[in-house]
Order: sequence, then C-alpha cells, then structure tokens
Amino acid sequence: MKQFGAILWLTGLSGAGKTTIAQGIAQELQKRNCLVEVLDGDIIRTHLCAGLGFSKQDRDTNVRRIDFVAELLSRNGVIAIVAAISPYREVREQLKKTSTNFVEVYVDAPLSVCEFRDVKGLYAKAKAGEIKHFTGISDPYEEPLNPEIICQTDKFTVEQCVKQVLDYLERQNLICALELVTK
Repeated sequence: MKQFGAILWLTGLSGAGKTTIAQGIAQELQKRNCLVEVLDGDIIRTHLCAGLGFSKQDRDTNVRRIDFVAELLSRNGVIAIVAAISPYREVREQLKKTSTNFVEVYVDAPLSVCEFRDVKGLYAKAKAGEIKHFTGISDPYEEPLNPEIICQTDKFTVEQCVKQVLDYLERQNLICALELVTK
C-alpha cells in the first residue's frame, strides 16, 4: 500500500506533552513501516529559526517555516509530526486550509499541570518576570476551535493519547491498521 503524506500538528502549552506524544506516535508508525519525521518546535527554533524572537510576528513566521518543512516531507509521502506550541489560532487555521492531510492535535493540559511538569523552571521564571513573552503567562495561548483530535494529557496516559491519534489516522485512511502491515 502506498503511504500518503500527512502533517500531524500537535499544539498546546509548554509541558502539555506534545514532544512525548509525538515521539510515541513516531515509534508506533515506524513499527508499521511508515516514513515519519518528528519536527520538534524547540529543535527547529534552535536551527531553522534561530534569529526569531517571541513577538507575535516572529512566532507566526516560526510556525510558517515549520509548516514549509512539514509540507515538503508530506508531499513526498512522509508523515510529518510537528510538536510546537504554535500559540495563535489564526496562523494554525491558515495552515489547515492550505495544507494537504493536515491533522490538528490539541494536546490539552491545564496550566497548573504544565507548571508542575516543568523541569526547566520556565513557568516560575516567566512569573518572576525573568522570561518575557512566555505563552500561557505573559503571552496568550489560543486554544484550537475545531481540532481533529484532543489529547487530554492530565486525564489519559501517553499510550492512550498515541492510540487515539493512530485510531484517527486509520479511520481517515492515512495509515493502514497494524494487522494489515504485519501480514
């Protein structure tokens, strides 16, 4: 079966679980012999978007650059899994309209849970004024209005969230069921 490319866009607050879920999805897709690439927002910002700050314009530019790479991968049959805060709804909605097989996954966790999980202490630094323009504290995070999937990481395990995404991809015929792959 020919693999279709797709973009799985995981959006949510810092510490919500985007990268962890993205890695779990990638591992499961690799077991199904799918071509997959994880584009982690922190890594992309370090390498592809190093000169950008955290203004709304720079954040939108960052998201558009990530989407450009994801589109290149997707049109070549790769499932691109993006794990990026992408705080602004308008730019995410634009991507949904212009991208093929774009699946928005809202990785939903309350701010208090994200703060508890924050091993780097970023939320505390943002609340102390040491970090400016921190999403969820001094900058807004605009929740998706109509995401295809909502992973509530304060209520479900990583494995349950990964399964939720895989089940959706199967229903949309973007991947085949595991039992079909192993035969």
